Amino acid sequence: MNNTSHILLTGDRPTGQLHLGHYVGSLRQRVQLQHQYQQFILIADLQGLTDNGSNPQKISHHILEVMADYLAVGIDPQLTTVCLQSALPALAELTALYMNIVTVARVERNPTVKNEIAQKGFSRALPVGFMAYPISQAADITAFNADLVPVGDDQLPMIEQTNEIVHKMNSLTAEPVLRHCKALLSEVSRLPGIDGGAKMSKSLGNTLTLSASEAEIHHAVSAMFTDPNHLRVADPGQIEGNVVFTYLDAFHPDKALVASMKAHYQRGGLGDRQCKNELEACLQTLLAPIRERRATFIQDKAMLLELLRQGSERAHEVTQRTLHAVKRGLGLPILF
Repeated sequence: MNNTSHILLTGDRPTGQLHLGHYVGSLRQRVQLQHQYQQFILIADLQGLTDNGSNPQKISHHILEVMADYLAVGIDPQLTTVCLQSALPALAELTALYMNIVTVARVERNPTVKNEIAQKGFSRALPVGFMAYPISQAADITAFNADLVPVGDDQLPMIEQTNEIVHKMNSLTAEPVLRHCKALLSEVSRLPGIDGGAKMSKSLGNTLTLSASEAEIHHAVSAMFTDPNHLRVADPGQIEGNVVFTYLDAFHPDKALVASMKAHYQRGGLGDRQCKNELEACLQTLLAPIRERRATFIQDKAMLLELLRQGSERAHEVTQRTLHAVKRGLGLPILF
């Protein structure tokens, strides 16, 4: 039985197929949480367009790809409401209202936005929509009345800014109309890329998708960064910064075995190839059933679209109620 006193909102931009970083950072947690709380998942196509405005086909193509990923990992549409951002006009209207109480200087101070602007190399070619996406995220969270938001630690500034908007908006109305939220961090909030980069990211091309083939998994694990100074099997090795051990920690079900491997590697006598073989076997076991289920789901796009329509219809009612409450609080007329 879901605990309806807590409402969760999470989601993804449909800019590509979901990958292991999404799985360990959020998807695995969502599958568990849907049995405990009322959960909404937003496919954020409008936010995806903020840095893909000149290539909208990339976003439209991946909407159902992401939907198939959700079903494949175990998201149940009977327990979780999956909805499409562009199908919910209340989100855009709340964003417009919130923009009037947030300054440009405040958005520019958001470290997540600053880092992503630098990473994408926008400079003065920065799309207005991208700069303002923390405000859009605040609209998403508050529209669903969510009080719990599963995020990685890099998204904590977004939660802080959302709560600032909630506080400011509630101060403008006769009684509070919006709910504060808090972050729900996963055990592994940031998974490094297979190249050893700081974060697995579609835009950086260092991902392993949930639909990866056996050969792709083998190639990715074989190429993973270990300890460059671990030249001989007998040499002691470092596990800090060793991507293979980071992934073993994140995905291997036998924590005692991983602890034993770490100790062995650090004292010497355990080769990189043996560690990679253990990781590959683990990932092959994890991804094979997900890949097979996904292949079945993606063949039935009509079914995927209908499930998304049903979820969006339910979400439309919820978000419209919030919009009307905000407009009433601000003294704005509600004509329809």
